[in-house]
Amino acid sequence: MAAVAVIGGGPAGLFAAETLAAAGHAVTVYDRMPSVGRKLLMAGRGGLNLTHSEDLEAFAARYGGAAARLRPMLDAFPPAALIAWAEGLGQPTFTGSSGRVFPRSLKASPLLRAWLARLAGLGVTIRTRTEWLGWADDGALRFRTPDGEIAVNPDATVLALGGASWPKLGSDGAWAAWLEGVIPFRPANMGFDVGWSPVMQGFAGQPLKNIALTFRDHTVRGEAMVTRHGLEGGALYALSAPLRDAVTVEGAATLTFDLRPEMTPGALTARLSRPKAAQSLSTHLRKALKLSPVEINLLREAQGKTLPTEPGGLARAIKAAPIRLTGVQPLARAISSAGGVAFATIDDDLMLKDRPGVFVAGEMLDWEAPTGGYLLQATFATGLTAARGVMKRLGAAPPS
Repeated sequence: MAAVAVIGGGPAGLFAAETLAAAGHAVTVYDRMPSVGRKLLMAGRGGLNLTHSEDLEAFAARYGGAAARLRPMLDAFPPAALIAWAEGLGQPTFTGSSGRVFPRSLKASPLLRAWLARLAGLGVTIRTRTEWLGWADDGALRFRTPDGEIAVNPDATVLALGGASWPKLGSDGAWAAWLEGVIPFRPANMGFDVGWSPVMQGFAGQPLKNIALTFRDHTVRGEAMVTRHGLEGGALYALSAPLRDAVTVEGAATLTFDLRPEMTPGALTARLSRPKAAQSLSTHLRKALKLSPVEINLLREAQGKTLPTEPGGLARAIKAAPIRLTGVQPLARAISSAGGVAFATIDDDLMLKDRPGVFVAGEMLDWEAPTGGYLLQATFATGLTAARGVMKRLGAAPPS
C-alpha cells in the first residue's frame, strides 16, 4: 500500500482520491479551507450542471485549443460515466431541454454528503485547514496547519488546487509560485462591461431570453442578463474567450444581438407593418413582437436612443443590434479561469516533467470551456487520469 497525498478538496482531487483509495492506496486529502467541495456547492446553487448530453465529438470541441490533449481523457471518462457515477451515489439525473444534465435534486449537497461517506468508507483521510506551502529542500511537502508547519513525504502527489476564480472559495492560484511554466490566469465565463445609460442600468437583473449573440463568425443562442456594469449569462459565456481576447488586445469588442432569432427579417417587417394607430413605438413593439421593456431599451442603446420608424429598418435593428463591450469583469468574479499549468510541462499521465511523482488535475491545467457541464466533466476526467498515472508509476495496473 502506497501513501498518496491529494492536495485540493474539489471535484478533481476528491475523484482522484476515490480512484486511488479504491485501488488500495492510503490517501490523504489536504485542503486549506474549513471544509471541502466549496466550489461544487456554489455550482449547486444553479442546479449543479454535471455534464452535457451532446455527441462526444461536439462535446470535446468545446475545449478549443486544449481539445486534443483532453480528448483521450474524455474518452476514458465520458459524460455517461459521470452520470453513472452520480447515480451510483444515489443521485438520479435528468437531461434538460438544452441537453444539460442535472441531478434530480438540483442540489450539490446531497451528492457531496454521499460522496464524502463513500470516501470515508474507502479509508480516505481528509485534513482541512491545511495549506500547502510548496516543497522543502529535501522534496517534502510543506503545510501550514493551526498547530504549526508540518512536512509530509508521500510516495506520490496529486495537485488539484483549482484555478484562480472565486478565491474566497479556496482556489486563489497561489500555488503558481511553486511551479514552473505556469501560464498567467485570465477570467473565463465572466461578465463584460458596457457603458450603459442610467436608464439601462435600471434594468439590472433583467433577463434577455431566447436571443442569439454573434461575435465575428460565431453565433450562440441562449440567454443573457443585464447587470449594472454590463452583461453576463450563458450565451455570453459561450463567447467569452474570443470576446475577452478582443477586448484585451483592441480595448473593446462589438457583440451583435438578434432579439428574435426564430423570425426572419421579412416576418418581422410584416408584423411591424401592421397599423399601430396612436400607439407609441414601444407599445407597438410590445404588442406586435412581444418585446419586453429591457429588450426595447437595449435596442435604443444599440441605436443611440433613436429607433428607426420604417418597418424594414426596425426589423433589421431587431435582428442585428450592436452592443459595444468595453471591459472584462475581474478574475475574482469569473465562474472559471483560463491559464495555469501548461500541457507542455506535463506528460500524457498529467505528471510534471520536472517533478516525477507529482501529478496535476482539474482547473490547475491550462484549459477553459463554457458553462453547460463542460467544466465539471473535464475536472472529473483529469482527476481520473492523474490517479491512473499515479497507479502506473507505483506499479499498479489502473482499472479499465
